[in-house]
Amino acid sequence: MEKQIKEKFNDEVLQEAMQRYGIADDQIRLLDGFESFIYEFERDHEAYILRIGHSLRRTVPLIRGEVDWINYLADRGASVTKAILSENGELVEQIDDESGGHFLATAFARAKGKPPGRAEWHASLFETYGQALGKMHALTKAYEPIEPTWKRPHWDDTIMLEVEKFLPASEAIAIEGFHALMQHLGTLPKDKETYGLIHQDAHGGNFFVDETGNITFFDFDDCAYSWFVNDMAIVLFYAVSWEWERDVPAFTREFMTHFLRGYRRENSIDAAWLGEIPYFLKLREIDLYAVIHRSFDVNHLEHTWDIRFMRNRKYKIEHDVAYIDFDFESLAAHV
Repeated sequence: MEKQIKEKFNDEVLQEAMQRYGIADDQIRLLDGFESFIYEFERDHEAYILRIGHSLRRTVPLIRGEVDWINYLADRGASVTKAILSENGELVEQIDDESGGHFLATAFARAKGKPPGRAEWHASLFETYGQALGKMHALTKAYEPIEPTWKRPHWDDTIMLEVEKFLPASEAIAIEGFHALMQHLGTLPKDKETYGLIHQDAHGGNFFVDETGNITFFDFDDCAYSWFVNDMAIVLFYAVSWEWERDVPAFTREFMTHFLRGYRRENSIDAAWLGEIPYFLKLREIDLYAVIHRSFDVNHLEHTWDIRFMRNRKYKIEHDVAYIDFDFESLAAHV
């Protein structure tokens, strides 16, 4: 989260947001949040999530576009958490920050189940994962926002990719590599069958698994127009982060075989797109590298995942080392 947003937030903002969603003091608790302030609350014996962001990061129309798409998907059977109305009948509540901006509060149904653990991390879940994402992609092909001004940004919008803004001058080689990558991705074709609104952050921290093995996605804050294969690459990017102690290429084959089997139950993908996965993996790698530079002191990291990701990352990016050393075109038989 950007420092200036943290500094503007206070208990008065939280209390105002609670009032607008009818939340009692003893019915709310703070959860972890990376880009927004996230809370869990209970109302009428049902569990919900309150998210408080800021207009410095997302505008009201952008958030309305996000929740409009989420509810469109939910109404058509996708495994997503629906946005709910405030006491005033609003999907987005604006709270003045007294310095010319606004905190923006939105609430959602809480996903059923719990985060996936080692016990759930197996072939059956991988197929369910692929099928759930495939359904979202199939449904989004017909989606249009209720209001044109609510349209979400494309993948290369500066609010989605701020690599140059957050990387210091000492990362000139990484920035140069980013430019070359963007040039390649800019040549890829876009059509309704391959390009549309995607989650763009559908990793294991952004879905829950219930007792039946079904999954429900949440946290659509980064949703944007991009290639469906980009969504799949991001899923894989984080999936292998559970498996650094294993044979990563072997896990990649295992995961993608089952994931694609589930995906094609709901949507199709031309095998030619498999060859683009390494480029989208590299895009997420550089983007995350920049975000960590923005959010933390890279010389004094505290979280295990960040430390592990950043180990030798500068060298790997500067020498264009593949994020996953794997022949993705060998998966063609599975699409």
